[in-house]
Amino acid sequence: ILNKPMISYLISSFPKEVDTVILAVNYRKEQIEQFFQISDFGKEIIVNDEPEPLGTGGAVKFAEKHITDTFLVVNSDVICTLNIADMISFHKKNHAATTISLWPVKNVQEFGVVDIKENGNVIGFVEKPKPKDAPSDLINAGHYFLDPSILDYIKKGRLVSMEKEIFPQIIADTRRFYGYQFQGFWIDVGRISSYIQVQKMLMQQQNLQNIIGDNTTIQGTTQTCSIGNNVTIGTNTHLDSCVILNNATIEANVTLTDTVIGENATIQPFSQLSNCVVGDNETVTEKTHLKNRFVWTQSIPKGYPQKQIGNVIGEK
Repeated sequence: ILNKPMISYLISSFPKEVDTVILAVNYRKEQIEQFFQISDFGKEIIVNDEPEPLGTGGAVKFAEKHITDTFLVVNSDVICTLNIADMISFHKKNHAATTISLWPVKNVQEFGVVDIKENGNVIGFVEKPKPKDAPSDLINAGHYFLDPSILDYIKKGRLVSMEKEIFPQIIADTRRFYGYQFQGFWIDVGRISSYIQVQKMLMQQQNLQNIIGDNTTIQGTTQTCSIGNNVTIGTNTHLDSCVILNNATIEANVTLTDTVIGENATIQPFSQLSNCVVGDNETVTEKTHLKNRFVWTQSIPKGYPQKQIGNVIGEK
């Protein structure tokens, strides 16, 4: 995001009292390790290599050997304005066993919403209710603050959903399950549309027209674009609200709108793409016109978890 790994935004949002960060990793573990070998965030970083992805609950249980105190669980595909220090203070004030972040939505029928009291005590979840039946408009926003005792609820070695399996048990057993609502913005970057949206929003906040990487040559025009390193953009080419990753080549007389171009990809002359994704190392031949499409002819990368296929491209 804006030419920085997304994980750097997340770790920078943690307050000082968070002294250790445990990363549940599987695919491309080596790339993540290399990043933290050259990046210092003032915290201990533990790269916890999972044999296989087992959901949020499975990842938390697999990290148990590193957990000695109350701890945060953060979904890594969310960018938001949550003040984690304030959420931790709220948790301690209420002597909670678990506190989760909450975000309001308009389309409650697409989510699981919380049944919550005025003091923030969550007494249940209602999955995809009709608007007239919804107890609130608040959904789980992907940040949890947990007592170590919560680890006892999670079974080892299997896929575990915190939201559907663990949270209802905690509510029933402790009655100390709280929700912390915050203001500002919350964006799930796991969708291509929101991936583009968050880059535009951050640029607007910083009063930036574009983000341009090193050794990049632009002979055309760009508007609200994030452009990586060693990118070439030809003459009479116009880019609007696009993300162009490293080493891509956009040749002359090309128009791109709301589009993501992968590393080492090439877009040949007189092509027009709108709301598209072009994968790494792909070539879009000249005079190609595409809308609402993805270009991905490569074989699935070695080691890529099969159940993850499609998340990068398709809308969740």
